[in-house]
Amino acid sequence: MNRHTADELTIRVMQRSDLDVVMDWAAHEGWNPGLKDADCFRAVDPTGFLIGSLGNEPIASISVVRYSSAFGFLGFYIVRPEQRGRGFGYRVWETGMNYLGNRVVGLDGVVAQQANYARSGFGLAHRNVRFGGTPLVEFPRDDRLQRVAPGKAISDYDRAFFAAPRATFLSCWLKPDTRTAFALVEDGTIKGYGVIRACRNGYKIAPLFADSEHEADILFQAIASQAGDMQVFLDLPEPNQAAVRLATRYGLSPIFETARMYRGEPPTLPLIRTFGITSFELG
Repeated sequence: MNRHTADELTIRVMQRSDLDVVMDWAAHEGWNPGLKDADCFRAVDPTGFLIGSLGNEPIASISVVRYSSAFGFLGFYIVRPEQRGRGFGYRVWETGMNYLGNRVVGLDGVVAQQANYARSGFGLAHRNVRFGGTPLVEFPRDDRLQRVAPGKAISDYDRAFFAAPRATFLSCWLKPDTRTAFALVEDGTIKGYGVIRACRNGYKIAPLFADSEHEADILFQAIASQAGDMQVFLDLPEPNQAAVRLATRYGLSPIFETARMYRGEPPTLPLIRTFGITSFELG
């Protein structure tokens, strides 16, 4: 058997078809990606998705999305299981971090990798916990609920919850033909919004932002009702105990966790109003 070395790895920007392959890898890792995530992810920074190959065989990946000149997010750090422990992951990691330059960088690290990220200068901000279950809720009667489409109003509301502007991402993420989104609007003011999308297994609510637990509860019912009798998953920041209460109230249980970590000064985000993060891959 030919034992390749890390020096033989070639690293390049992913083509669209490469990202489909990496999505399959993510599914095998148990990350349960959305069925139509790839185009929205790639739209943010098409050159921020890297793949490492031995010859023509892809074996490693990383995404290093540059949201702005000050902030980037790292995800999809995967090496195929049979190729691990041989330095291939570190090669794509180095290339990706060089691409991000001096930006503050965020990531959601799985438990097995958190010590490695700490050695690379990443500090723990908080745990994110994936809750899952079958809530079986009905759409609530509330005249404040409105369908969401891409636009300035929702981008302006979203801006407080993320470390950089992400209008390009939202213009794809909120397309009504790929996801269902509702906002709670009171006297013309957005008080929260949430999105649900189909995944390899069930549905994910992502994000779920609201000004209070009560408003988050109404939005949760509205969007979770779209899943029917399918499983629903919600990735929430553990410091928001109101979010934990919300998930538990509807029969969701913790099934997976990550550590939100940052290299550089962590952004100040309103975790108390964050009832569901958008993505472990893109923040």
